[in-house]
Amino acid sequence: MLDKLNAVSQKLGPGLRQVLGNLAWLLTDQILQMSLGLLVGVWVARYLGPEQFGLINYAIAFVSLFSSVATMGLGTLVVRDIARNPDCKEETLGTAFAIQLAGGIITLLLTVTVISIQNPNDSLTRWLVGIIAAGTIFQSFETINFWFQSQVKSKYTVVAKNCVSLLVAGLRIGLIQLKAPLIAFAWIRLGEVALAGLAIAIVYQNKGNDLKLWRVSWQRGKELLHESWPLVLSGLAVFIYSKIDQIMLGSINKTELGYYAVAVKLSEICDFLPVIIASSIFPKLAQLREKNYGEYLKNFQIYSDAMLFLWLGVALPISLLAPFIVQTLYGAQYTESARVLSIYVWAQFGSNFGIARNTYFALEGQLRYGLYLTFIGSFFNIVLNSLLIPKYGAFGATAATLITYFYVIILVNFLIKELRPFGNLILNSLNLYKAASRLIGLIK
Repeated sequence: MLDKLNAVSQKLGPGLRQVLGNLAWLLTDQILQMSLGLLVGVWVARYLGPEQFGLINYAIAFVSLFSSVATMGLGTLVVRDIARNPDCKEETLGTAFAIQLAGGIITLLLTVTVISIQNPNDSLTRWLVGIIAAGTIFQSFETINFWFQSQVKSKYTVVAKNCVSLLVAGLRIGLIQLKAPLIAFAWIRLGEVALAGLAIAIVYQNKGNDLKLWRVSWQRGKELLHESWPLVLSGLAVFIYSKIDQIMLGSINKTELGYYAVAVKLSEICDFLPVIIASSIFPKLAQLREKNYGEYLKNFQIYSDAMLFLWLGVALPISLLAPFIVQTLYGAQYTESARVLSIYVWAQFGSNFGIARNTYFALEGQLRYGLYLTFIGSFFNIVLNSLLIPKYGAFGATAATLITYFYVIILVNFLIKELRPFGNLILNSLNLYKAASRLIGLIK
């Protein structure tokens, strides 16, 4: 058996073996995160109940609207540049860190100001938003993770983050046992982000790197911001049309949001898969794009095929088993979530193909389209939610999400000439027999 595995491994080639090895580490990380989320997250939801669970999710969604300012859209750009030119490592990482640190501070000030204006008499909501928003400052340490991604060596950050996750999971369980108030769970969320940043920094140093060698370049910063501003704005728009439903629903009924949030969380339970596939394959696609465009397109087609089967493999069983899943995990108090989940989970095609298309935009130098489309999608989603939520509640928000994702992620690719190549990739993937054959042929 071992000989067969070694034979298959040799056939894959060193580049693909490196990608698959990195993917395995990322999968291990996310599977553990998912398991902890199910065990501890469900426990927290049961303890808080639909109303308080809805309130903390309202705060998280509110901060998410501004989180694109904290990240500054630098992820794929930094990974791309270091993969292409490793000599720019210290300058690129140092500059990106400084930009993201400033972005985190701006995000904190912005969210606290806006929530104070919007909810001047609700001190609990203001505190929840402020504490959670403070975590965006520590997210600047994710810059270090960009380096490991560019080298396809995510295993090091996986170990560090998992240690933090296990510690924080234990602390959350402790809070439940102590019957802690809601605000304590916001503080522990902030602590998790800060500890994760510290852990990644320690790993980076232990692997022969030196944070002291980082340097900030105003010129490099201008170049990164010049290229990333479409990503910042599009990221803002993405969060608007992915989170505005929760904010609008929560503004009307926190308990209804609690039911809806459970459905969303269960639907997104495997969202880590398209993200880690993209992060693992991006450096290799970037290199292949420069060397052999035909092979690049061939590999991107296989990438699209994988996204389609991943969507079907997750959505179908969750939709059919929704009542059993919700009852088993969350109990009778969240029964309303099951009906929402059975429909909402199908919207995950938006996540899978949305991430794939963002990868395509970055590689093809078409990031401006991401900006245009996400703003259109945001406007479209706000209008739909405004019309549907007051009358249909959580089901209205679900319908608005499905319609918006179908238009922005799928249909629009056939309406814009420059995007038709990506639309054709999706069409080719819809031939399930050929798509399956391409994936099987990958390891033959």
